[in-house]
Amino acid sequence: MQKTSKALFGLATAFVMSSALPNLAKADELTLCWAAWDPANALVELSKDFTAKTGTQMKFEFVPWTSYADRFLNELNSHGKLCDLIIGDSQWIGGSAENGHYVKLNDFFDKEGIKMDDFVPATVVGYSEWPKNTPNYWALPAMGDVVGWTYRKDWFEKPELQKEFKEKYGHDLAAPKTYDELKQIAEFFQKRQIDGKTVYGASIYTERGSEGITMGVTNVLYDWGFQYENPQKPYEMEGFVNSDDAVKGLEFYKSLYDCCTPPGSSNVYMVESADAFKSGQVAMQMNFAFTWPGLYKDEKVGGDRIGFFPNPAEKAHFAQLGGQGISVVSYSDKRDAALQYIKWFAQPDVQAKWWELGGFSCLNSVVNAPGFAKSQPYAQAFLDSMAIVKDFWAEPSYASLLQAMQKRVHNYVVAGNGTAKEALDGLVKDWGDVFKDDGKI
Repeated sequence: MQKTSKALFGLATAFVMSSALPNLAKADELTLCWAAWDPANALVELSKDFTAKTGTQMKFEFVPWTSYADRFLNELNSHGKLCDLIIGDSQWIGGSAENGHYVKLNDFFDKEGIKMDDFVPATVVGYSEWPKNTPNYWALPAMGDVVGWTYRKDWFEKPELQKEFKEKYGHDLAAPKTYDELKQIAEFFQKRQIDGKTVYGASIYTERGSEGITMGVTNVLYDWGFQYENPQKPYEMEGFVNSDDAVKGLEFYKSLYDCCTPPGSSNVYMVESADAFKSGQVAMQMNFAFTWPGLYKDEKVGGDRIGFFPNPAEKAHFAQLGGQGISVVSYSDKRDAALQYIKWFAQPDVQAKWWELGGFSCLNSVVNAPGFAKSQPYAQAFLDSMAIVKDFWAEPSYASLLQAMQKRVHNYVVAGNGTAKEALDGLVKDWGDVFKDDGKI
């Protein structure tokens, strides 16, 4: 998920291809577009098997996360032919479906026996469906991801710290189950001296420019009772976005930022949070699960020094969904061969190897396989996290919705302007204006 402008998706609904998909065919070369990150490197390695099997060469267009959305949404909006396949963010699905950027995959899935019931349900809703909770599929779940936590297991296991913590709080120093416990731990470590170095409690998302603080604060808001809309009436947000419980959740996030983060934490997202952990600054860090394999391999903080846990709970228990689905770009001249790649990628043996190489499979037969939970030190935390995911708006106008939340939440949490109630009341107004412009309310 990254920031883009509302104009990239447009408001007009374009004609969406509904005719029967042609037979699969071979192409000399396919170009797959995605972000430049560790899972992309794993996909390059995995795709060598596709080339060996089909003779089709794979070319990859990877761009940094900071320009990922702008680059590829511009490409889609201009009906460009660079990308035959694209691993697009979960938030893009609504606009890409309604504006005809992606090939609808229902007929192809039916023909090839690809069943969405074979994938983790939350990833189907999050990465594939538009409208949500309807059997209309525009992508195959490709890269499962979710916000979770890592912690300095070696610090937690120090006998003297265990003793001091239990005397102070009355329970063991261990991976927290609730946000109240997490805050206790963060306060306990804040400005503590460990191995001759001043350390801090936690690194949390605060970045304003793209989507960072939204991806962080939602983990807390969800658990306090925040809802995007009335479950019985779409787009009715008053009393749900700004409920009393939601206000308390936002106040908690600010209190965690104020009490327990390192100096200079006003613009933290994925890279900065991982760096704070790798540099030995913090006892805990919030981050997407895709960072976990690299952190576990880190020579200074990985191995036996690191532990993993899912997002804590409060009144409810959720975690912010990340990750992406893989789609066939409707403007490609090689759609048939691109569909062949989708068919190959969906195979259980390919998905199992995807996990082994460092990708995060969404296929039930992989994640529910005997021994999966122990296949990697972070596998159980990934499973637990994916079982509680919830996602941000996937509306075609999601960029405007995201920009509004970034501004309102950052102004309160980081800049200290106004109250939590004022921030969420303002967000209801902002989102209402967007949906009024869209003709949805």
